[in-house]
Amino acid sequence: MSCGKRFDSGSCVIDILKDIVDAQNDVMHDCTTSCERSIADLLGDTGGGSGFDTVPVILYCKDGCTPFKGYGSKRSGDDCKVKGSFFFRVKSVDDDGCAILELLFAERRHDDDDEDEVEGSHRRKGFDPKSPADQSCKNLRASGICITVDLNCFCHVTCLPAAATL
Repeated sequence: MSCGKRFDSGSCVIDILKDIVDAQNDVMHDCTTSCERSIADLLGDTGGGSGFDTVPVILYCKDGCTPFKGYGSKRSGDDCKVKGSFFFRVKSVDDDGCAILELLFAERRHDDDDEDEVEGSHRRKGFDPKSPADQSCKNLRASGICITVDLNCFCHVTCLPAAATL
C-alpha cells in the first residue's frame, strides 16, 4: 500500500521523498502528499515561489521505529571531523529506493564573537544530539555532507517546515 499520490513504488517513505524531490526541483508544479503543508510552503501559496528551497525530513528506521541519525564528514584541509544529524534534505531518489540525503544543521550566531558556529559540529564541544528534539530546526543550513541510504529500511517520515537552506 502506498500513500504517495504521484508515485506508487509500494513504499510510503519512497513515494513521499520522491514527491519532495520533485517539489524542490520544480517549484512551479502542484503536489499533494502527506507532507502537504511543507510542500505547499515550499511552492508558495501563489505559485510564485516562497524563497524556500528545502523540505527538511526526519526518517525513522523500521527496527523499533527509531529516528535515524546520519553521519558523514567533509574534508577541511587536513582535518576530517565526523558529524551527525537527524535532519536531511533529499537530493535524489532512484527507482530502486536508494536516496542521497544531505545532512542539515542549524546555524547559530554568537553575540560574543563574529564567527558562525554550526550546531552538530565538533567545534561546539560535547554536542552530540541523542534525539531530533536535541537539534534546533531554526535556520537550517546545507552542510555539503551527503550520504546514500536504502529507503526500504524506513517506516516513517516526518516533514519539518519548509526552509531556505542553501
